[in-house]
Amino acid sequence: MEKIKSKLIDWKNRLKDRHMLSIIVVLFSTIVILGIYTYKKQIEFRQASENSYNMAFYEVVDYVQNVEVYLAKSLITNSPASSAESLTNVWREANLALSYLAQLPIDSHELENTSKFLNQVSDYSYSLYTKNLKDNELTEEDMKNLKDLHEYSVELENTLNQLSADINDGRISWGELTKEGTIAFAQQVSNISQDSFDNLEQTFHEYSGLIYDGAFSEHITKVEKVGLTGENINEETAKNKATELFGNNNIKEVNSYGKSEGDITSYDFGISFNDETSATVSISEKGGHIIYMDKNREVTAETISQEEADKKAKEFLESKGFKNMKETYYLKQSGIVIINYAYQQDNVIIYPDLIKVKVALDNGEVLGIETTGYLNSHQERKIQEPKVTTEKAKESLNKDLTIESEELTIIPTEWKTEVLCWEFEGNIEGLDFIVYVNAETGKEEDILIVTNTPNGTLTH
Repeated sequence: MEKIKSKLIDWKNRLKDRHMLSIIVVLFSTIVILGIYTYKKQIEFRQASENSYNMAFYEVVDYVQNVEVYLAKSLITNSPASSAESLTNVWREANLALSYLAQLPIDSHELENTSKFLNQVSDYSYSLYTKNLKDNELTEEDMKNLKDLHEYSVELENTLNQLSADINDGRISWGELTKEGTIAFAQQVSNISQDSFDNLEQTFHEYSGLIYDGAFSEHITKVEKVGLTGENINEETAKNKATELFGNNNIKEVNSYGKSEGDITSYDFGISFNDETSATVSISEKGGHIIYMDKNREVTAETISQEEADKKAKEFLESKGFKNMKETYYLKQSGIVIINYAYQQDNVIIYPDLIKVKVALDNGEVLGIETTGYLNSHQERKIQEPKVTTEKAKESLNKDLTIESEELTIIPTEWKTEVLCWEFEGNIEGLDFIVYVNAETGKEEDILIVTNTPNGTLTH
């Protein structure tokens, strides 16, 4: 006992030594700093892992959506070649979804079913693809199986979208799912209300619309700008054309941003108005055509209808020299409607000649226009009489399709050419669609799935 007491007294005396005390303080501080550093690193690691899991999950959602779209197209087509293309896309998108699904840190019943489905749809679509390569039409049993796979893909997409909403809102994290496993996943999906799911669906379609330019818009870029006519103009002439869009009385100031060497060489301007709003305008150097205009103004009410907005847009197009334009697709959001127009010649819709117009739904003011497709493609075509009648073209369609409308159109191809087609709109198994059949050969050229939303009409 005396020995222990002696050691304690000795330790106490040592602490009185300033040098020893300094060593202890340094050691304690080092331990605290290391602890804080380790804690911060753990937080950074968890955040990085969370971000990585989120990215993988959203890729899964995107690819599953693509699987659903291509399965729908495979149900509509009656052409072995088109069917083979759709099934190849199903096979590819399903495999991509599987690769990202494997990166998620959870082993749940739901994800097991997802993996099983994606494997099945990948294998089955590939087997049907090889069948199509031999020009063998799909049997009724094949079509029934594809229909079942499509219905399941819709259910899967809905389930994944439900979980996506909760992850976006921060109500659950991948860390929690990893700890809780199957129970957390199942409870999380089942706790989503119908209202929140409806809102999610609307948000999804709005997001699609933000990047959507209408059917065939991916073909608007051409080397030869056949719609870009006239002589070159200087910057001052371009400035006058820009201000003519609004009327000089309301303009406060015009700033020139110089010449832009883009797809179409243009003079660009920033315009401010007396009411504190502003706009940007691009005028082509060749011919002085309006390429782009966008006015920044808040719209707080919707007092005019879609039909009235369409009328205002057409009047604007007529006044700027764009004649015979027909509305094709539209999208509404935040009090504004964006309407896609295609040129019409001799009752034939010319889809390459596209113009977008943005209209305010409070007073019908045209807030924007984009004419790239029109300037790239517009010219008077020599349209031949179709060699294939509409009745003959219908023979190539799936017998289960319900045709609601038909008309003659010209559509662009991926090879930057154009083809005369019969356009058939209709539905099958609750799916709205558009099928294009070559009016010269009777061959199926393209299929679009139509999505009708409260805010507009989109195609895939």
